[in-house]
Amino acid sequence: MSFSILGTGSALPATIITNDDLSRIVDTSDEWIRSRTGIGQRRVCTTETITDLAYQAAVAALENSGCRAEELNLIICATMTADDATPSMACLLQQRLGAVCAAFDINAACTGFLYAMDIAAAYFSRKPDYKILIVGADAMSKAVDWQDRSTCVLFGDGAGAAVLGAGNDLLAIEIGANGNRSPLYAPAMAGNCPFRNDVKQSLYLVMDGQEVFRFAVTAMAQTIDRVLQKAGLAKESLTWILPHQANIRIIDAAIHRMKLPGEICLTNIEQYGNTSAACVAILLDESNRSGKFKKGDLLALTAFGGGLTTGACILRWNK
Repeated sequence: MSFSILGTGSALPATIITNDDLSRIVDTSDEWIRSRTGIGQRRVCTTETITDLAYQAAVAALENSGCRAEELNLIICATMTADDATPSMACLLQQRLGAVCAAFDINAACTGFLYAMDIAAAYFSRKPDYKILIVGADAMSKAVDWQDRSTCVLFGDGAGAAVLGAGNDLLAIEIGANGNRSPLYAPAMAGNCPFRNDVKQSLYLVMDGQEVFRFAVTAMAQTIDRVLQKAGLAKESLTWILPHQANIRIIDAAIHRMKLPGEICLTNIEQYGNTSAACVAILLDESNRSGKFKKGDLLALTAFGGGLTTGACILRWNK
């Protein structure tokens, strides 16, 4: 027993920031950003909180699944930019939904939604009748330095969710980590304790783009290969690939390395940029609602993120 996806949902801020908008605050241009990343615009929270977006995505997923919040047995939120250190986003979400169940957050950066799936699969092995809500939600606009053109152009805000129930449609999953802070990190709250003597550090996300690029291309190709082997499937059997939306060059290079046709790889990076833990979840929901998926399709989901974390899974679409 693994699980089946019963429904999906997503939510995005109302405010759209285009590349031209960014060119007015940092030394960049639409051509510079598009040619290097594939991003044309992103959504940024202004009046909304990331908990607001998580709630909207969760409501949409519940409606799509035909389930009520009262039926949920567990809520898992993947985020690195929750509105509070405590209570968790999952607890705030539980309250707003009117659910009565356990709820907790996890942080695996951009791989968080895959980590949440893996954790959910473990619960289903013990409690096959569970209904579990998983959410990937991040407001990366809070984490980046808006004066640093190398990072602020890459990220956006958003949330995606899925309701999981009894089934056998998760065919294989693998998560991993290669502990290494230097390529990509975002400092936590520093506080003002007068007894500490910490070295002053950046308040914003720091990224070594070249090192992340090299890691990401290899990680995406290798993790998909491994989950295909676990599922006993050939790569040619895949209907769709849903990759983390970090950089179109990373996606293209990974697909080329796997010798797979580019048309099976789904993207929405042009509209939203990198929404961290929400990327794959938003792409999953948009593809579901647009009618892209047909019953029996085989989906490969893959992501990488700060940690450095990795994850991939093979799902049979059965909704």
